Amino acid sequence: MKGDTIVQIASDLIRELRGKSGAGILDCKKALEETQGDIGKAMTILRERGKAKAEKKASRSATEGLIFAYIHPPGKLGVLLEMNCETDFVARNAEFQNLCKDVAMHITAFAPQYISRKDVPEDVVKKEGKIYATQARNKGKPEKIIEKIVDGRIEKFYKTVCCLEQSFAKNEEVTIGELIQQMIAKIGENIVLKRFVRFKVGEE
Repeated sequence: MKGDTIVQIASDLIRELRGKSGAGILDCKKALEETQGDIGKAMTILRERGKAKAEKKASRSATEGLIFAYIHPPGKLGVLLEMNCETDFVARNAEFQNLCKDVAMHITAFAPQYISRKDVPEDVVKKEGKIYATQARNKGKPEKIIEKIVDGRIEKFYKTVCCLEQSFAKNEEVTIGELIQQMIAKIGENIVLKRFVRFKVGEE
């Protein structure tokens, strides 16, 4: 009876970790064993391993994929995006298509302006930096710490306007970038969010 309880607890933990991370059962089980059942530490391990796997595949060409359209009810808000992968087989995979839908739905809700920080024009970053510096000086902050304040605010700016750095609408514990990395690690192909357009009735 005691042994059955231990197995049940382990199964619950594995199920919980899998739900949060999207990783496979065996990967979740191994991470939990390594961390003595600590969900938080196990999540960190899975993210690091998923990122490592994703980085290895990031240089591979991703020329297949989907143009995916999502229209949010009642039809006044929508997103059109291109998500690339390496093969047509993966493009037709339900998990890949669900990823496209999740990202499109996220974009409708959080309205990112860019895909990643490398897409943010330098003049936009400089303009934001000047605004943050002026705000800091107006609050009487010493000049020697203003640069650090600006750097911190710029990091928050990226997390606000860059899709890959935003927290996922359905799970704030992961970013959109991490969500894509998890899928890369899971299916074994490089995946790239290539472009997107968000439409809202009445907006230019």
